Amino acid sequence: MDLRPACPADAPALAELGQRSFTVKFGHLYRPEDLHAFLSDSHSEAKVAKEIADPQMRIMLAEDDGRLLGYCKLVMVCGWPEHARGSRVIELKQLYTDPEVTGRGIGARLMDWAMDEARGFGADEIQLSVWSENLGAQKFYARYRFEKVADIHFMVGEQRDEEFLFARMV
Repeated sequence: MDLRPACPADAPALAELGQRSFTVKFGHLYRPEDLHAFLSDSHSEAKVAKEIADPQMRIMLAEDDGRLLGYCKLVMVCGWPEHARGSRVIELKQLYTDPEVTGRGIGARLMDWAMDEARGFGADEIQLSVWSENLGAQKFYARYRFEKVADIHFMVGEQRDEEFLFARMV
């Protein structure tokens, strides 16, 4: 498995993987119209292309022989300033793996990259949100010393999900 930064040509594959991963994991929780609205906004090819071009974002891909296995997005600005404890806070926006290859260490490789990138950037805190009932993700982040710091919410269409804000000092 190799890691490489995303480039503009990766937008279609990233959008497809983001939509598929979210739908496989969470699609059953939402009305079709809410899921469609969310995916059309948050995981569209246009949105991903804009993120790749954004100098405030870093997107790393995990690949094997040209096959996209997963990705991680870092936003180099604070997502939840009202909960920030550090002075240079960044946000881990998405860490997704292909549902067919989850559990093979891809998330760990991407998380290691994210931690190295945060340190290199001079960040002193990383924030991320995780669905309150996604116990597997919470356990994964806890292995990296992330802790719950606040209750927040996340909108999927018109449905409000209860989320946890996790953070850790770098």
